[in-house]
Amino acid sequence: MPLFIIVFTIPPSGTFNYWEVYLYFSILVIPMLFVFVYFMKRDPRFLERRSKGTEKVKEQKIIQLINLPVFIAAFIIPGLDKRFGWSEIPAEIIITTDAVILAGYIIIFLVFRENSYASGIVEIDTGQKVISTGPYSIVRHPMYIGVLIMYLPTPVALGSYWGLIPMALLPVAMLLRILNEEKVLRENLVGYD
Repeated sequence: MPLFIIVFTIPPSGTFNYWEVYLYFSILVIPMLFVFVYFMKRDPRFLERRSKGTEKVKEQKIIQLINLPVFIAAFIIPGLDKRFGWSEIPAEIIITTDAVILAGYIIIFLVFRENSYASGIVEIDTGQKVISTGPYSIVRHPMYIGVLIMYLPTPVALGSYWGLIPMALLPVAMLLRILNEEKVLRENLVGYD
């Protein structure tokens, strides 16, 4: 993800003088390092599950394929916005947006801490069980709530209102993913229903 940000935002901006990218990058990378160290000590098996990158479920592969250009556009457009000056967003709004993004990341961390089986792909692993504590006691798919809080406002954190247009499709992609994930869990995870 960090390399993704740099590759799809800095070149379209045409400048390295882009403080919004560096702040956003820091908001993501610094917590990631702490989370990585935390799980290396407490649950290294979780990190193995999260590192699986290839979806096995056909529908999930299609959903990711559809979502990828939308996600890329949501980073390229802010870069272009920076280059051509389409949006004027005050620094206070950008900084506040980064704080919201960090809150989304904290929700995701709480999900990871509660559910060691929160894999990066839709799958059922040996020994997996239904989780109904922590964030799961409030909502069935809390990680997706965190993802939405973390990524929906990303274009604003990067200094662009125009980047919100492609990012507005993220909830649709999440809904498709959740609907398919529900099907897989109902069919394969004992006690999920």
